[in-house]
Amino acid sequence: MKLTFALLCLSVTAFAQSKPDTIFYENFNAKNLDRSRWNVEVTGRTVNNEQQAYVDSASVLSLRGGLLHITPVYHPGYVSDQQKKYDFLSGRINTRDKVQFTYGTASARIKMTAGQGLWPAFWALGQGKWPDCGEIDMMENVGEPGWVSHALHGPGYSGNTPLSYKDTLIKGIDITKWHIYAVKWTADSIVFSVDNKVTYTVTRAMVEKYGRWAYDNPKYLILNFALGGGYPHGINKVEAPYYGLPQNTVDKIKAGKAEFLVDWVLVVRN
Repeated sequence: MKLTFALLCLSVTAFAQSKPDTIFYENFNAKNLDRSRWNVEVTGRTVNNEQQAYVDSASVLSLRGGLLHITPVYHPGYVSDQQKKYDFLSGRINTRDKVQFTYGTASARIKMTAGQGLWPAFWALGQGKWPDCGEIDMMENVGEPGWVSHALHGPGYSGNTPLSYKDTLIKGIDITKWHIYAVKWTADSIVFSVDNKVTYTVTRAMVEKYGRWAYDNPKYLILNFALGGGYPHGINKVEAPYYGLPQNTVDKIKAGKAEFLVDWVLVVRN
C-alpha cells in the first residue's frame, strides 16, 4: 500500500508539472505556506455553532514532511476580534481572489483523525451571498471513521440540503488512511469520487427541482478543520462539554492527536 501511494504521488506530481490543462497544483513541499496562493483566515465568527476560532499561527497551521498539517489546540478563554470567547483554535485556508476556476476536476489527497465532533472539510465556494453563490463540498467528515459526505448548497437547497450523500468507505480503509477526494464539475453535472471511484452524481436537472443551478460562476478552494457545531451535533447529539464535541475528543485535541493532513491539491480542466 505504501509503495502504491508513493508511486501515485510521483505520478500526480509529474502529471501536474507537465500537463498544460493544470489550473492549480499545490504539493506543500515548501517550508511555509505560499501566501501568493493561499489566504489564512482569521475569524472568531462561526455560522454553525462550531467551537473553534480560526487563527494564523504555526501552532495550528504548518507544513512538515511535504504535508499541510491543521492541528487544533485547546486554548481556553481565547477572545476573538469579534469579542467572542472560544476554548479551541484551529486553521482554515482558502484560495479566494488568488486561484479560482469555473468547471474542472478538483482533487486532494487527505488523511484525517477519527473522533466524534471533529469536522474537517475540503470544499469550493463562489463569491457573493451564501447560498446563492453555490457551494460544493467535496469531502466532509464529522469524526466517524467509516464514511465521508459530499453535498451541494445553493438557493433552495442549503443547510440540511437534499443534495448530499454519505459514502461508506471500504472496511479497514477508513478516514485515518490516505484517500483522494475529488469532484468533476461541468456545466451540467457535478460528479464526486473517492480514490477514482464515482460515489455521487448530481445533474443540473436534479438541482433545478429545488432551486437555481448555482454552478456557472468561479469557485475558490477551502481546507479547514472545524470542531463541534451543527453537522457533528446532528449526528452525535452531544451537548456537553461542548456542542457536538464529547469529552474523549476534547482529550484527543488536548493531547495534540487530532490532525487534518493534506498531501496535495490539484485542479485540472476537464
